[in-house]
Amino acid sequence: MSYLRVRGLSVEFPIYQGGNRSLKKSLLAKTTQGNLAKDARDRLNVLALSDINLDIEEGDRLAVLGANGAGKSTLLKVLAGIYEPTSGGLYATGRVSALLTASVGLNPDATGRENIVLRGMYMDIHPREMRTRVDAIAEFSELGYHLDLPVRTYSTGMVIRLCFAIATSVRPEILLMDEWLAAGDARFLAKARRRMADFVGASSILVLASHSIPILEEWCNRAILLDHGRIVEMGSVKEIAAAYQQAA
Repeated sequence: MSYLRVRGLSVEFPIYQGGNRSLKKSLLAKTTQGNLAKDARDRLNVLALSDINLDIEEGDRLAVLGANGAGKSTLLKVLAGIYEPTSGGLYATGRVSALLTASVGLNPDATGRENIVLRGMYMDIHPREMRTRVDAIAEFSELGYHLDLPVRTYSTGMVIRLCFAIATSVRPEILLMDEWLAAGDARFLAKARRRMADFVGASSILVLASHSIPILEEWCNRAILLDHGRIVEMGSVKEIAAAYQQAA
């Protein structure tokens, strides 16, 4: 049975290091608003997530709402294993597939075909297994001969096609999604949406961060609202969407 359990989880990012006489540090150290904090070594940090406690069980379709900078993408990256928490813990079981930042796990100097294997390793899939999926990934991405060219020569839309085809080549138990697919072209988005409907239905757990209320209402059955890295409300998608819109 798949689950994600988050206990007292916080994530901090240092934003400035320098001598005590630095004017910039002196000014920033006086900041008391938002989610800035000083650590034991007198460094100024951004508290991206603060004391997150969350249980996501099999069958949950969790919507993550919040203004830009609220911590949505950071939370997804922690759940995906991209970021390590500064404190607290994450306990999980189940194969995770993350549709987050398109470039994560890609080597720009490697070809698309080589990156299929590399990104598979990032997804904890053996290269031998990923090689058996290359033809299907190539067909869905429609990249043709570009798969044998370095990824640095790709447009943003081509990178998205490749990453989406790779990420959806293996059915996950836990699916984490951000809004980066919106940069794709309209025809591919229609194709991707059909695949996603099937993909989401097959997963045990979905965590979706989005500003689109209709998408969240279509795919999710519960929601959380983040503000300055903290969970400020939990409830149904309708309740949390209303709170989000009222606060906007």
